[in-house]
Amino acid sequence: MTFLSNIWRNEKSREILIQIFVLFCIGWFLSWLVMNVNANFKALGKDISFEFLFIPAGYDINQYLIDYNNRDSHLRAGIVGLLNTGLVAIFGIILATVMGVALGIIRLSKNWLASKLAYWYVEFTRNVPILLHILLWHGIIINTFPQTRQAINFGDLTFLSNRGFYLPKPITENGIEFVYLCFVIALIFSVLFYKFAKKKQDLTGVQYPVFWINTSVIIILPSLAFLLSGLPLSFEIPVLKGFNFRGGLHMSPELAALTFALGIYTAAFIAEIVRAGILAIDKGQREAAESIGLKSSKVMNLVILPQARRVIIPPLTSQYLNLTKNSSLAIAIGYMDLVATLGGISLNQTGREMETMVIVMLIYLSVSLSISAFMNWYNSKVKLVGR
Repeated sequence: MTFLSNIWRNEKSREILIQIFVLFCIGWFLSWLVMNVNANFKALGKDISFEFLFIPAGYDINQYLIDYNNRDSHLRAGIVGLLNTGLVAIFGIILATVMGVALGIIRLSKNWLASKLAYWYVEFTRNVPILLHILLWHGIIINTFPQTRQAINFGDLTFLSNRGFYLPKPITENGIEFVYLCFVIALIFSVLFYKFAKKKQDLTGVQYPVFWINTSVIIILPSLAFLLSGLPLSFEIPVLKGFNFRGGLHMSPELAALTFALGIYTAAFIAEIVRAGILAIDKGQREAAESIGLKSSKVMNLVILPQARRVIIPPLTSQYLNLTKNSSLAIAIGYMDLVATLGGISLNQTGREMETMVIVMLIYLSVSLSISAFMNWYNSKVKLVGR
C-alpha cells in the first residue's frame, strides 16, 4: 500500500495512471460496442459485408463529372456522389472566400451606407438556418427562370432555364498535351518568380509587378502552344431536343442553388472573421503606412491583411470544414452528392446501413482532415517571421 500510495502522490505517475485508465475505458466501450453490433447482426441473420459495392446500382444520377449510367456499380455511384460533393465544396469555398473578405473590409468602411448594408447582410444571413437558405435559392431558381423551350439564349451557345445552365463542352484533340505541358511550365515559372520577387523586395525594397507578369505568362504561353498545336480543341454545343437540351455541359439548378446558398451563408461568418482579424492589427500600422504615402488599397494589401492572416486562417479553416459538411444537406433539394447516393439510395436498396454509414463517415473525416492539413500548412507558410 505504501508503494501504491507513493506512486499516486507522484504527480507524473498519477497522470500516467489516469491516462491508462481512460484508454482502458475507451477500449472497453469500443469492444462492447463491436460485440453488441455483431450479436444484433447475427440475431437479424445479417453479416457485415462490402460486396454490395460491386453490384449494379440501378438508379440514375442527374449531375456527374465522370461517365455514369444505372448499370454501373454502387461503388461508382458513390464516387460520382463524392465528386459532386467536392464540386460544391470547391465552388462554395471560392464564393464564400471572395464575398467574405470583401464584406469584412466593407464592414469597416468609412462609408456609412456600405458599412450598414454589409452589417445587415451578415446579421440576416447568419441568423437564418442554412437549410432554409438552400430551399430559398432552389425555389428562386426553379420559379424565376423560364422553362426549357423559352430558355434564355446567349448567342446559340449557352442556355439558361429552370432546368439549369447549359454550356459548350470542350473536347480535346491530338496535340493538347503540349498545351498542358506549357501551362505547367507557366505555373512553375510563376511560383519561382514570386519567390524571387519576394526575396528581392525583402533585400532591396524593390517591387516587381508580380501579379501582372505571372498572369501574362500563364495566359500567353499556353495560348501560343494552343495556336502552334493547330487549335486542338473543339466544342459540343447543347441542342434542344424534345423537352430538354442534349449535349454540352450541364449545371443543374440543384448545384447552382446549393453553391449559392452555402457560399452566401458561409460568407457572413468569414466576413466577421476578416473584420476581427483586421481590427486585431494595431491602428499605428495603418497610420505608419499612410504617413509614407501609401494608398488605402496598398495599405490594406501590403500591411494590414498580411498581418491579419495569422488571426484569420485558424477560424477560416473551421468555416471551410463547416461548408464542406453542410453540403450533405443537398439531399433536401435532390442534389446527388455522397449522402444522397451511397448514404441514401444505395443504403435503401441494399439494406447495408452500417457499412454505408461507416464509408460515408470515413470519407467525410478524410476530406475534413485533408482540408485542415492544407490550411495548417498554409498557415505555417504565411506566419510572421519572429512570431
